[in-house]
Amino acid sequence: MLPQEFTDRMKDMLGEEYPAFEESYRKEKYQALRVNPLKADRKVFAEQAPFALQAVPWETNGFYYDAADKPGKHPYHEAGVYYIQEPSAMLPAELLEVQPGDRVLDLCAAPGGKSTQLGAAMKGRGLLVCNEIHPARAKILSENIERMGIRNALVTNETPQRLWEHFEGYFDRILVDAPCSGEGMFRKNEEASAEWSVENVHLCAKRQDEILDCAAGMLGPGGWLVYSTCTFAPDENEGSISRFLKRHPEFAIRKAALYDGMDQGNPAWCDYRTGQASRAQTALGEGLEENAGMDSADIAVKNSYEDIRKTIRLWPHKLKGEGHYAAVLIKEGEFRTSSAVQCRYGEEKGISEKECREYQQFAKENLTEGLSGTLLLFGEQLYLMPAGMPSLRGLKVLRPGLHLGTLKKNRFEPSHALALALSAGEVRYSCNLRGDSAEIRSYLNGGTFPADGEKGWYLMTVDGYSIGWGKLAGGIMKNHYPKGLRKKV
Repeated sequence: MLPQEFTDRMKDMLGEEYPAFEESYRKEKYQALRVNPLKADRKVFAEQAPFALQAVPWETNGFYYDAADKPGKHPYHEAGVYYIQEPSAMLPAELLEVQPGDRVLDLCAAPGGKSTQLGAAMKGRGLLVCNEIHPARAKILSENIERMGIRNALVTNETPQRLWEHFEGYFDRILVDAPCSGEGMFRKNEEASAEWSVENVHLCAKRQDEILDCAAGMLGPGGWLVYSTCTFAPDENEGSISRFLKRHPEFAIRKAALYDGMDQGNPAWCDYRTGQASRAQTALGEGLEENAGMDSADIAVKNSYEDIRKTIRLWPHKLKGEGHYAAVLIKEGEFRTSSAVQCRYGEEKGISEKECREYQQFAKENLTEGLSGTLLLFGEQLYLMPAGMPSLRGLKVLRPGLHLGTLKKNRFEPSHALALALSAGEVRYSCNLRGDSAEIRSYLNGGTFPADGEKGWYLMTVDGYSIGWGKLAGGIMKNHYPKGLRKKV
């Protein structure tokens, strides 16, 4: 299953550990989900979940589930109660330590696992920019942002270079989960193994250098940048970080906590060459006394590589997850408040309440309290922008905040995104269906059903978790679950 050149390199890198590494490919992959704290309390969910769960050590809301469970087919998945995510992939966003109110960029964001993790930690405050260069993947990203009920996200479809033109020194936190050769996913995805080549590793490393340079330009003083990959290739991991630090001496590596089964990055792999020791490996070899016997060039190499030990490697033969690499980088300078820096074209202008009277009437009749913020109109589509929303001029935008709905002649049609972002306590009328009932499955498949109550819009919930809209009229709950999402569950 594994490419020969890959196995040769891994044997060289791992030595006596290689047999255990190879054996990990004969074992079942670990599966996990991450509870969405915008929807559910992790402790309550863990106690009441219809699945057997075990905590993922490095992510507060992460849980392993048994292979026999099918959480992707449960109505909770459609309600955004959790995100199914590979366990090792939960680490990078956790390392970024975002806080509510931050300006955060997820530069290579699709399909959205890490973006939704960051959005949950921000608790609806601050600005989360989620970017994906490929249009089809950007659409999937936007859909996952919607499903998880994130209100403060701007989803863009841009190159890193174009974003840099707009957001010089703008962000407090940046995540670069870089496109890579995907070696860490060989057990999970056999196609990744079939498509692997040494040439692609080198191409990925070059592309990572370019992406990191753009990210460096968009980060403000004192800001944090987390770099991660799902590959074992030294050229894309220790190599990428060591090259970055040489180009950007204003950055330093921050040491992150290691959990059981995680390793430090290896300085000997900063300029790794298969089958021969690099100069760094010689300088760092066991048995050498400090800098004795090394010339000044060797000492410089040793000192520049030492901090690589502060980066993190995750190995599939040492922990319950796939292969990953991560590094936390901090930019020198004094951290400043986000409002101190504007993007290239300033902030986006909103519209007045007079321009959306139909929505105001809907909110008055159906919400217990209005949603605060600035409104933005794209054609007939109405959005609630995050506070301090940057100008969208010149950007390819898929989602400029929370999609509220459609302004039609003399009426307002609420969006599915709005339903998923609300809770039962924020609406006047709601209708709860049990997660194990025939009714919720009928609803997700487009069915209607008899119901009693006041005429009007109802927030449909499954065991208390919002999942869509219904509209009660004449004793019948009409179905407003999007036709494109309907399926048998």
